[in-house]
Amino acid sequence: MATVLIAGGTGLIGTALTRALVQKNYEVIILSRSKKSVSEKNISYSVWDINSQTIDEEAVKKADYIIHVAGANVGDTRWTKKRKKEIVDSRVKSSELLVKSLQKIPNKIRAVISSSAIGYYGPDPQVPNPRPFVETDSPFNDFLAKTVKDWETAMQPIKELGKRLVFFRTGIVLSNEEGAYTKFKKPLKFGFNPILGNGQQMISWIHIDDLVGLYIEAIKNENWHGVYNAVAPNPVSNQQLMKEMAKQAKGFHITARIPSPVLKIVLGEMSIEVLKSTTVSAEKVQKAGFKFLFPTIQEAVGFLSR
Repeated sequence: MATVLIAGGTGLIGTALTRALVQKNYEVIILSRSKKSVSEKNISYSVWDINSQTIDEEAVKKADYIIHVAGANVGDTRWTKKRKKEIVDSRVKSSELLVKSLQKIPNKIRAVISSSAIGYYGPDPQVPNPRPFVETDSPFNDFLAKTVKDWETAMQPIKELGKRLVFFRTGIVLSNEEGAYTKFKKPLKFGFNPILGNGQQMISWIHIDDLVGLYIEAIKNENWHGVYNAVAPNPVSNQQLMKEMAKQAKGFHITARIPSPVLKIVLGEMSIEVLKSTTVSAEKVQKAGFKFLFPTIQEAVGFLSR
């Protein structure tokens, strides 16, 4: 039985991954800021602290794979100077700790699979974008792009240790547990279908089950290395997403457009991401043989609405 060490195991992606890995008979060790006891078979917790740069050495020694999905939620609160530092540090410092651990602690790690983000690419040059962003494109120069670049750069020394390294530049994750989708869904309960800005901005999304499937495939398939876009093959506009969500939800809904200036006042700098159009290609993972369970927004939202 292989052991997977998950950094960020209590978040949206980490929780779903833990559940799926245990079902497939992997042993999972979740890195946490405090020691926890669990009664569930094949799950244990070990302590790490990115501020003091300490980690449970026994957990590292025991693991066969590391999955790194730790990082402060980008969409939780306004991007104050303090919050932006938290967003960067939670990703870069955690990556540096994992790298340092593998350099110093004897281990048998076969591969490290790390989360990343499509914020790397910046906005579409035009909408619709006839050429979706691909993995070899250059990074943009805004806050999120620089954060993602620093995040990925911090993990690069792992390759020098002879370990297989995989990055998943992840789009908007659709899940009923938490995240952007739950925020999109909330107004529908009150009969409102909000369209953000002009609604034409493209959203590159992925269903949580497909994202989990990508991580498991990256564990199993030794041919996977480098950067992959973790997005479904059919991106949609904000308006298309909300229309489909309203269609699948019960009851009557009034469409209400929220003007861009209002979003800028309410969200501050974070409104840039809400209004940004980013069309990202899924071609690389498809050519690698990955089959999406939910390739279209109709299938994804339909499943989440059951």
